[in-house]
Amino acid sequence: MVRLKKDEILKKIEEPEKKILKQIEKGKNPYLEIPIRRLSNIQYSKEKRRIILGESISKRYFFNLAHIRKFVQNVEVAKIAKELVNVDKHLSLRETFYKMKRTIPNTKTNIVDDQSESNNAIEELELITGLLREQFHINANRSGFVAGNVIIKDHGDIIDWSKLGSGGWAVPSNVEDIEFKKVNAKFIIYVEKEAEWERLHEDKVWKKLNCIIVASQGQAPRGIRRLLQRLDIEYGLPVYVLTDLDPWGFYIYSVLKYSSIKLAHISKKLVIPHAKFLGMMPKDVEKYGLKKHLIKFEDKDIKRLEEIKEYSWFKNNKKWQKLFEDLKKLKGKEELAALTSKGISFISDVYIPEKLKNKDWIE
Repeated sequence: MVRLKKDEILKKIEEPEKKILKQIEKGKNPYLEIPIRRLSNIQYSKEKRRIILGESISKRYFFNLAHIRKFVQNVEVAKIAKELVNVDKHLSLRETFYKMKRTIPNTKTNIVDDQSESNNAIEELELITGLLREQFHINANRSGFVAGNVIIKDHGDIIDWSKLGSGGWAVPSNVEDIEFKKVNAKFIIYVEKEAEWERLHEDKVWKKLNCIIVASQGQAPRGIRRLLQRLDIEYGLPVYVLTDLDPWGFYIYSVLKYSSIKLAHISKKLVIPHAKFLGMMPKDVEKYGLKKHLIKFEDKDIKRLEEIKEYSWFKNNKKWQKLFEDLKKLKGKEELAALTSKGISFISDVYIPEKLKNKDWIE
């Protein structure tokens, strides 16, 4: 993705402001055009291989009692974004909420009452401008770790991912301006849990296999997804997704590769086209003698599995459908942590190398 300059970002933020001013000058009821984020306006594009947002939009009017509060929230967050870009400073999502939270003069009404409202206004500014929130300097908390033979430049600092001790590099929410100075790796392993990443890091898997290891806790945050996408697109590094054997692990892979309904409006900037599922499979349970570690399915697990089976990108994929059916027959789920029963470093020394050698993954 082409990185936008400061004036280009400001121009996109200012465009809706200028439209509102023109509407006021013409004596019209000012409004904002906001793409609709509902299932009816979401679709899966086979050609683009990702979830995309449709063309339906709604108009939010200032002089409308049902619209006015959200209209003010939209304008307020645009004002904050413009200020942040101009002074080249950043705020967290939480800080943005507190900056927005104040009472409208001569009323008892706050612009926002809780963070869900400010978060929604920020996402709608993304919808309106086509920018990522990170591009207008609003960031989420750090949530992820990385290690590998990579050197980057981040805000003037040179950082070597191979020399950061046991903790690795903490991936920030905003990775747009990171400059890769050296990338010596053949592929990336993304693990869904911090504990497994720590095992791979302590075993120096990134060095032994000449790869990059990345992790978050559960669903990958946007900073991780953008980092993975950049390495995939800019350096052609395939991403192997290593998760538990359960519907939630499948969903983590699905979001990484195809995006999600919630973020369909920016799916182009987040999806990882060459992601491959390297996670645990039902046949691994038998192969490695892990049946005694199965965790019995709950109703919510079965329900989630049935939902995922019907996703457009899985529905006609024979390999995925077989995996789903095999998991149903197991009547239970398995965690990556169960591999430690075969040896502390079994996942590093045997499991991952064997799966890679045998090309035992699903796309």
